[in-house]
Amino acid sequence: MIVYLVCYAASLLLALGRHYLLSGAGLLAAAVYLYASDYIRSGNLLHLRGIFALSFVGGQGLACMKLSYLSQAWSAGTWLGLLAAFAGFYLAFYYLEAFSGEASVRVGGHSGAVQRRGLESYAGTVFFCAVALAALSAGCFAIEAVYMGYIPLLLRGVPHAYSYFHVTGLHYLTVSCVLVPALSVIYFCIEGGRSRGRLVCMLLADAAAVAIPLLCVSRSQLLFAVLLALITYIQMEHQLNPIYVVFALAGLIVLYILLTIARSHDTAYLNTVFEMKRHLPIFVTQPYIYIANNYDNFDCLVKGLVKHSWGMKMLAPFWTLTGLKFLVPSLTAFPYYVTKEELTTLTMFYDAYYDFGIIGVFIFSAILGAAAYLLMRMMRQVQNPITYLLYAQFALYMLLSFFTTWFSNPSTWFYFAVTAVVTFLVSHKVAGR
Repeated sequence: MIVYLVCYAASLLLALGRHYLLSGAGLLAAAVYLYASDYIRSGNLLHLRGIFALSFVGGQGLACMKLSYLSQAWSAGTWLGLLAAFAGFYLAFYYLEAFSGEASVRVGGHSGAVQRRGLESYAGTVFFCAVALAALSAGCFAIEAVYMGYIPLLLRGVPHAYSYFHVTGLHYLTVSCVLVPALSVIYFCIEGGRSRGRLVCMLLADAAAVAIPLLCVSRSQLLFAVLLALITYIQMEHQLNPIYVVFALAGLIVLYILLTIARSHDTAYLNTVFEMKRHLPIFVTQPYIYIANNYDNFDCLVKGLVKHSWGMKMLAPFWTLTGLKFLVPSLTAFPYYVTKEELTTLTMFYDAYYDFGIIGVFIFSAILGAAAYLLMRMMRQVQNPITYLLYAQFALYMLLSFFTTWFSNPSTWFYFAVTAVVTFLVSHKVAGR
């Protein structure tokens, strides 16, 4: 924490002196140091505090470089808010760790195979849940396609076709397909693919789960599905073949570019939106903006917010999933403060600040830190294989903490609800072996 505070202070001073590249470099170095420290102490590639630090502090470092004209000098409130976001998480995790008398939370001291011993009896139910969820998602997608009268991938010249492609309530089931690849990873890790018939069915389920985001032209859902499966695999096997990572990333990049083209977003249009100070390739500028601009959106919020929403923003999942927002639209009718109307992605703490300011950010972050610690303790002795899926979801939200307000997003809680149902079914071995 001391290293982080020193780097943070240096970054602030350098930013005040308009040495933006150095300002960002200092925080990037701090992010790498924090992740490396937790990894070395725990031996866990997916240490939740470590990946949160790498993601959130590293993202802030990129934002501090101010490579786009959209980025302006941050206010003191922004610097304090971002400091509170990391400090709350780190301190909650640190003190829970210290209170338990542990130097570091380790997730399993054995190989993946040893840690999974005894979970083979759950394979049948995991298989059933994965295939059933894929079939349900595919069926809901078909209903939506018929109801809407189009499939986003097949449209041309409509940049935001996916945004309009949903039937209220039903779409949550459609996009639940993102959980299927991770479930298939769990199945193959505990069963080994010994049944050829089940192997074919599971591969078909995976194909359907990947096809739905492609047909919807949803890059975020595709990335979510692939990354969730990858994180689940790492967590279960405790190892990662670099060759697989290279091929997976290459495939993702190709699909991402193709989906960008399919969304009718050409390079000229994107460059106009991004307003970069230097001419850089689009495969560099697009990821940069989708990380860095989120912190600038937080700065816009701090500067522009007139009054706090006192919990209403973070209750958005409740208003949405209960349908109350349709009866009382004002429950979710809050303006967004962003640099540009096309760039609406936000950091994970945007709504916490919207509701309660810097104190809200700190408390929310501390809750996340405590949850991260408890999840890591839970992984020491896995009784139900779906615990890997729960951990993977939380890890993914930490890894993409710069991207959106995950925990005030209805989809996040719907995925958790689906995971809870699957956990119940698996724990009771509903479908047997």
